[in-house]
Amino acid sequence: MSDITSQSLTSLVKNIKEKKLSSEDITKAFVERSEKSKELNSYISEDFSNAIDKAKKFDEKPNLDLKLPGIPMAVKDLFCTKDIRTTAGSKILENFVPTYESTVTQNIWNEGAILLGKLNCDEFAMGSSNETSFYGNVQNPIDKGLVPGGSSGGSAAAVSGQLTPITIGTDTGGSIRQPASFTGTVGLKPTYGSCSRYGIVAFASSLDQAGPMAQNVEDCALLQEVISSYDNKDSTSIDFNRDQYSKDLTKDIKGKKIGIPKEYRVEGMPKEIEELWQKGITYAKDCGAEIVDISLSHTSYALPTYYIVAPAEASSNLARYDGVKYGFRAKGENLIDMYEKTRSEGFGAEVQRRIMIGTYVLSSGYYDAYYLKAQKVRKLIKNDFDEAYKKVDAILTPSTPSSAFKIGEKKDDPVSMYLNDIFTVPVNLAGLPAISIPAGHDAAGYPLGLQIIGKAFKEQEILNLAYAMEDKINFKNKISDWWIK
Repeated sequence: MSDITSQSLTSLVKNIKEKKLSSEDITKAFVERSEKSKELNSYISEDFSNAIDKAKKFDEKPNLDLKLPGIPMAVKDLFCTKDIRTTAGSKILENFVPTYESTVTQNIWNEGAILLGKLNCDEFAMGSSNETSFYGNVQNPIDKGLVPGGSSGGSAAAVSGQLTPITIGTDTGGSIRQPASFTGTVGLKPTYGSCSRYGIVAFASSLDQAGPMAQNVEDCALLQEVISSYDNKDSTSIDFNRDQYSKDLTKDIKGKKIGIPKEYRVEGMPKEIEELWQKGITYAKDCGAEIVDISLSHTSYALPTYYIVAPAEASSNLARYDGVKYGFRAKGENLIDMYEKTRSEGFGAEVQRRIMIGTYVLSSGYYDAYYLKAQKVRKLIKNDFDEAYKKVDAILTPSTPSSAFKIGEKKDDPVSMYLNDIFTVPVNLAGLPAISIPAGHDAAGYPLGLQIIGKAFKEQEILNLAYAMEDKINFKNKISDWWIK
């Protein structure tokens, strides 16, 4: 089993195309490992028997021209999957079964992949630790009692624990990159508008973006190639010439200019994060890149700006969950009472907190003071990046201000929890692509990640930079399999 599940996506595809492995062999191996991994709590909904049946059918008439021929994979439970329960990690959608498929997942199935099941996530993608899910927290495969990061914690844990060869997450303020960093995996947040948002349960519409999560950069590039497409069903989807990301991968980054923003050296940053950053700079130089000091002067305003804009959009998006059309409904004495009870019983504490913040900043008398001002600052943050990219091709920073922390350590301190996104939220506010790659370990042996931020629609450039640096870093994940039962 481990001989199969430890293989990269590209190896599995190669073995299927060379008929050294069947889709059924691979699917059964991942199903078997997933069934022994209940303690991780990565899955919300499993579709194992159906996956094996689909694998058998694929093997009967294999189409080896597909990019993901017969490859099993699980996806974050924020993507609508036709006739498969989609909960967004919330009680309010506990029994919601979509009648349609998200564009991103449809792209994946069109290339031959097979659904294993739906992966756990913070409720409505609101969280940085995967502790806000109605279905319980996810464990980090690296060590018992550690959070896997969030909101795509179930996705990151599933890739790191080899329960799925690849997966997709969503990134609103770092929800792909931060859990990737915490679990020693690779996570790409594409340019806003690169991947369709149709069929993704909405959190903050101007920030949400789907992206790939994988064991290595090459796998990440291949999955991005599959999921990125123009979609006329999504008004924010952008039509541009998409690269053949995996085919065009190169380690030749000689002469590329990489910016180092001074503002990312935040007060109280652990010494091990600073040391990792310095190692990353050395790796980039060794690959032939040129290092340039830059300034992103409005970085300190990014976090407060994000926590005004995101809750405001969440307040609007989540107004639809009222117990009338679909989802959970509480009994009430009248219509208003039913509304109130449905939302108070159906939403968890963190979702309620963000709805209340969002409603407040959008309310009469506060809209100009908070929301409008935040949007103006957001423009200044984007302008900082635009100016920086006149001098550099990409920007290198840490992915997170620390390694994975203990489950429960920050659950009762929302501000401390929000600070986990300090290095990632500026990217979402500016709509840029960024990738997190594992680059080292802290003193306890927990993974640490480096983030490469690129110009809009220049995913190929940051994938190439990550690919070259990955080769120099030669990271080895420390998985103990303590959770295999």
